[in-house]
Amino acid sequence: MNVIQRTKNFIKKYRHAWVLLYGLIYMPWFVYLERRTDVHYFLIHSPLDDYIPFVEYFIVPYLLWFAFVAVAAGYFFFTDKSGFYRLCAFLIAGMTFFLILCTVFPNGLNLRPQTFERDNIFVELVKYIYATDTPTNVLPSIHVFNSIGVCIAIWRSEALKAHRRIQCGAYVLAVLIILSTVFLKQHSVTDVIAAFALACVIYPFVYAAQEKKATKLSHQPI
Repeated sequence: MNVIQRTKNFIKKYRHAWVLLYGLIYMPWFVYLERRTDVHYFLIHSPLDDYIPFVEYFIVPYLLWFAFVAVAAGYFFFTDKSGFYRLCAFLIAGMTFFLILCTVFPNGLNLRPQTFERDNIFVELVKYIYATDTPTNVLPSIHVFNSIGVCIAIWRSEALKAHRRIQCGAYVLAVLIILSTVFLKQHSVTDVIAAFALACVIYPFVYAAQEKKATKLSHQPI
């Protein structure tokens, strides 16, 4: 088999990569939202936020979120095309809603500590995140929403059901990531609740509807 034919076969096998082009929509839109200054931001706050301490050690799971989502997407991309499509549909629907909401309803936080009780590598990483990520455009939390999306995809994967340790490890990491958003004061409890609510709304359209369709087809006479 020559190089041209192998290239054609590779492109045909992984043509579902077109979904990743959504990044060309999401990133410019998100950067615009982060940089705009001519709007009034509505401050998001929950009474529970005042009882949650700042814990810099949660920066570890917070940063692991990037690898968590990327590795999960990569796994489904190479092993389960239908699972990849459903995962991406779930994530894209939520992130698009997030972009639209933050565009018409600018929101932000005033929770970040001004001083830190300790001085260590974890605090330095938090300072870096604070410097690169503005406390705006927080509702709903994409860290939380995407973590939920990955967990759903892993939970519904028939192949991964044979690897309970991987599933349980993913769930534990997702919980730590979700907790990290509030313990690092990157999000309000309200942002977390909103992410769960959004996931509950989108789930039936992405997964339940597909399951109902598959069940209906399986009962049709051949």
